[in-house]
Amino acid sequence: MANKINVDDCSSCGACEAECPSSAISQGDDAYVIDASKCDECASHGGEPTCMGVCPTDAIVKL
Repeated sequence: MANKINVDDCSSCGACEAECPSSAISQGDDAYVIDASKCDECASHGGEPTCMGVCPTDAIVKL
């Protein structure tokens, strides 16, 4: 399971991309996107998704 970025809430600030230890987040056409094949919700890096903690608009949700 991977996290998802709600494009309506994403401000395209880039904070999540810099924080992602799996390089699963990248700039999309209208907002940042998470590559589900790379995102493990930070399970391999201690547990809680780091991207969610730095998102200023709470645009990242767990699926």
